[in-house]
Amino acid sequence: MPNIKSVVKDVKKSRELRMRNLDTRSRIKTFVKKTKAAQDTTEDTAVALLNETVSIVDKAAKRGIIHPNAAARRKSRLMKRAHYKANAQA
Repeated sequence: MPNIKSVVKDVKKSRELRMRNLDTRSRIKTFVKKTKAAQDTTEDTAVALLNETVSIVDKAAKRGIIHPNAAARRKSRLMKRAHYKANAQA
C-alpha cells in the first residue's frame, strides 16, 4: 500500500472505476445473450431487447469502456442475426 495520500486516493479511485467497467462489460454480455435467446425463440420482445442492447453497447463505447469498433462489431452481428432470422421466417 502506498504511503502518499494522493496515491492512496488514486488506487481507491482506480479500483472503483475497474469495478464499474467490469459491471458494464458483464451487463453487455448478459444482454447480448438475452437478445440472441429471444431471437432464436422468435419472441416479440426480441426487438425491444435488441434496442436496449444497442443502447448499452453505445454507452459503453462512449464512456471508453469498450473500443468503438468493438461496439460497432457487436451491434452489427446482432443486427445481421436479427435480419437473417426475420427473413428466414417470412
